[in-house]
Amino acid sequence: MYSQLLSLAALAATVSGHGLISKPTPRGPGDASSAACGSSVVANIKGDLTSHVEGLPELAAKDTGYHGDLCNLWLCRGLQYADNAANVQAYKPGQKVTIEVQLTIPHAGSANVSIVDTKTNTIIGEPLLSWPSGYADERQFYAHQTPANQTKFDVTIPEDLGSKCADAGSCVIQWWWYGTGAKQTYESCIDFTA
Repeated sequence: MYSQLLSLAALAATVSGHGLISKPTPRGPGDASSAACGSSVVANIKGDLTSHVEGLPELAAKDTGYHGDLCNLWLCRGLQYADNAANVQAYKPGQKVTIEVQLTIPHAGSANVSIVDTKTNTIIGEPLLSWPSGYADERQFYAHQTPANQTKFDVTIPEDLGSKCADAGSCVIQWWWYGTGAKQTYESCIDFTA
């Protein structure tokens, strides 16, 4: 009976997923994320790396380990650079970067890929790529007709970043998706320098 419950729990964790960047390596949780956002938030993310942001603020508010001045759940789901320093990508202005996204449960909505200043949580310039509507439409997904450019695409590192992204941890490439019907936000970030 116990093994059946564990199997059901594992299945539930698998089907609850939604989406995240799979390549290049995105930010993941670790000790710094736990210290900033609390162990409840990190446990939730570790339990489902593709989970949405909604619900995390409530978990954080109940956790004595949450430090709102250090943890911005609306930037990379609160995942911290310090846990991901070994995964920083070095790109040059004008370089094309191929990004792959894993979609496990679709929710039609809008999405974009942008360079985000991590100090201010603001997009630098214009989004590198955007889907104003129709992103991850469940009707296409379940009919195996999801457009290929929604799960694998190229972005070009802008020429005009100047020194804004010269230091590791200053900027991320953030994939952001909002499922309109589900009212859920998904974020995944790549640390990089340029």
